[in-house]
Amino acid sequence: MTALMTFLDLRSNDISQVYEHLGERLIDLVQGWLEQVDPDLPVVLTAHCSVQGASYGVEHKVMLGRDLVLPGSLVKDPRLDYVALGHIHKSQDLNPGSHPPVVYPGSIERVDFGEAQDDKYFVIANVARGNTQVEWCKLEGIRPFIDRFVRLESQEGVTERLRDAFPPLEQLEGAIVRLVLEYPRDWEASIDEAALREYLAGVFSFSLEKRAQVEGRIRLPGDQAIGSLSALELLDMYWRASHVGEGELQALNHLATDLIRDSQATQLEGD
Repeated sequence: MTALMTFLDLRSNDISQVYEHLGERLIDLVQGWLEQVDPDLPVVLTAHCSVQGASYGVEHKVMLGRDLVLPGSLVKDPRLDYVALGHIHKSQDLNPGSHPPVVYPGSIERVDFGEAQDDKYFVIANVARGNTQVEWCKLEGIRPFIDRFVRLESQEGVTERLRDAFPPLEQLEGAIVRLVLEYPRDWEASIDEAALREYLAGVFSFSLEKRAQVEGRIRLPGDQAIGSLSALELLDMYWRASHVGEGELQALNHLATDLIRDSQATQLEGD
């Protein structure tokens, strides 16, 4: 990017302005090239970028002003005969049924769990002046992504419950597998992670995302009313209910004390 900015003499600390100016310069360049093409030869445009109107996969979260996005009118110029695009993993033709085909063939492998259900393709294009034919070829045998979510409702038979969440082992061979496990924090000892990993030894990759849940309701001792407790006392009860370690608990309480003291001092100054 720095080299391209230098070449195009673009100067700005605002990345959104850089992308805006860069897009304008690229449009001018492409339009200039199209005015020089031989009308008897097919014209192919290749680009690794985002284009307006494209459907993005989960792998690419676009933020306004943080990504170079070319206008659809540029790539759909009828003087072009085929537009081959990269950058977006989702397979699509941005100009279906019209000339030129504007094709994101997509990635040939799934790269994260956001693409777990996506089919993958490669494209064969017969490019001719004014008449390009595109064949979409579905890829078979690509690596499966298997994503499972389990919420434990009992401490009995936890290992068997987790095994049953997956397809048969022959379907797991070579797969990328993720298990999101939600459970009460007090049941941590019931989860035999080593046994689960041994069971899934034939997968290509296995990740376990443990979400220990803390009881949301804090019980007050005896008949003590919540209004009788200070903010620091309530925080201390919350940390302990969350099973925070003693060392971390002390650090959190010290930090809370400083924040409350600073807040009170600021309020007094304002008064």
